[in-house]
Amino acid sequence: DKILDEMSPARGDKVAVLVNSLGSTPLMELYIMNRRVKQRLDDIGVSVHATWVGNYCTSLEMAGASVTLMHLDAELQAMLDHPCDCAMFRAG
Repeated sequence: DKILDEMSPARGDKVAVLVNSLGSTPLMELYIMNRRVKQRLDDIGVSVHATWVGNYCTSLEMAGASVTLMHLDAELQAMLDHPCDCAMFRAG
């Protein structure tokens, strides 16, 4: 809720979600967190355009996870939809 308070999304807005393991958090727990984020966004009428769950920015055996939300406008949405294929990230 702290993220939503700061972000102040309105009903009908679109967001992108990144659930990142800090190192030792299992993928199953990340998907549980992602499900809860999605439920919370659905509750307030915000749609999720894109979701990434995994190990994106880690530290050796560090416990925990981070949740990042990006408020999308048409320009940012188009950029996120553009294909990307690099060493640590693949989308589109």
